[in-house]
Amino acid sequence: MKIKIETIPNERIAFVRQIGPYGPDNVQAMEKIKKWAKEKQLFSEKVVIMGIPQDNPETTRPEDCRYDACLVISQEETVDENVADGRLAGGAYAICEIPHTADAIQQAWTTIFKEIQTGAYQVDDSRPAMERYTADMIQRHACELCIPLTALS
Repeated sequence: MKIKIETIPNERIAFVRQIGPYGPDNVQAMEKIKKWAKEKQLFSEKVVIMGIPQDNPETTRPEDCRYDACLVISQEETVDENVADGRLAGGAYAICEIPHTADAIQQAWTTIFKEIQTGAYQVDDSRPAMERYTADMIQRHACELCIPLTALS
């Protein structure tokens, strides 16, 4: 698994929240944010979409898990009743590009944390991990796992 460290900036986001077990229902939230982006003519080669699981399914009941399908937007962009307005907390992230398949994502989620623990960083539990998609990655059926980090002292 090839991991790079990247500083992701603080970003303004529009998002759609899905509440319930993580899995196939998250696709509905993702499709809704993509539809909104296309209607607002924001779905371009520069688009950045993220899937952010807000809760740890090992400590949160499945029916209470929150998943946000997000689109990075400019400060000037207006939102409407179809999406919520929010902020993405930036900082250092471990980034790993993987094929966008259920098996590849599941495998990466189970191994990336072990890989991070062997480096000069540790996972920052104050920020959520996420999946990131650019227009290019969507075309190639790929995504990036982004795990928030803090440097070991």
